[in-house]
Amino acid sequence: MALNNPAFNNPAFQDPRAGGAQTRYSPPPAVDPAAAATIEGAYAAPSASAVDTGRMTVEDTVMKTLALFGILVVTAVVGWVWSMAGVSVANPNPSAAPMIVGGLVGFVLAMVATFKKKPSVPVFIAYAAFEGLFVGGISAFFEFMFPGIVLQATLATLSVVGVTLALFASGKVRASARATKIFMIAMVGYMVFALVNLGLMLFNAPIAGGPFGLYSMTVAGIPLGLIIGVFVVIMAAYSLVLDFDQIQRGVRNGAARVYGWVGAFGIMVTVVWLYVEILRLIAIVRGNN
Repeated sequence: MALNNPAFNNPAFQDPRAGGAQTRYSPPPAVDPAAAATIEGAYAAPSASAVDTGRMTVEDTVMKTLALFGILVVTAVVGWVWSMAGVSVANPNPSAAPMIVGGLVGFVLAMVATFKKKPSVPVFIAYAAFEGLFVGGISAFFEFMFPGIVLQATLATLSVVGVTLALFASGKVRASARATKIFMIAMVGYMVFALVNLGLMLFNAPIAGGPFGLYSMTVAGIPLGLIIGVFVVIMAAYSLVLDFDQIQRGVRNGAARVYGWVGAFGIMVTVVWLYVEILRLIAIVRGNN
């Protein structure tokens, strides 16, 4: 079958099994020994890796993910100390400042990172820093009300992430078009519910009078927050599957190395969401008991 590219019309690229007369080549000229040694050394050298050629790899994405989480942990400690610094007999409640500042700035940076045409490493680093303030602040708040809850939520989050990663790596769990559509519908529905619940709590609506608003309501004696929380944790786990799938696809397509930061950012967003949901889920269970 002929190739469309005229550069491959040279007889050297033709299939010798095809019909027709074949071109006879004269013996190649003598090769300079120094040039031959250089060529031989080039063939003997190891082939360039994906990192050498500036392409995205799983290993490099893992390192970028660890770097972002390292920043988050450091600023989370700052947020925790900041929240608890003002606690005293006169003021027995932790400060909400780091949680509010980190949450608002982190949300803005997440929107910038999501809709920016080209990946920006400084935006990802800044997001990790402010998200750490949020995580540290909200963790201090919950720990103050329910001692030991942060360790419980952390272990549960790591367990979900570990199991999801293991199932994905083994090929037992994969993203599918149908599951992704269901996930998107459920995600939109949950976001609407969360916004309605927040609005009812801000306006002190009687229906949302519990500490967690509508989540505090009970259905057949079971807190509504517990029922919703279980489904949200499942959604967050599937979101991790989508993150892993996107990273794998980027590596397969030979995406630029900078897109490893995008994969790391996506994993961080999902893991923080998962941690906060598990934190609230455990708080609802402990508060109900």
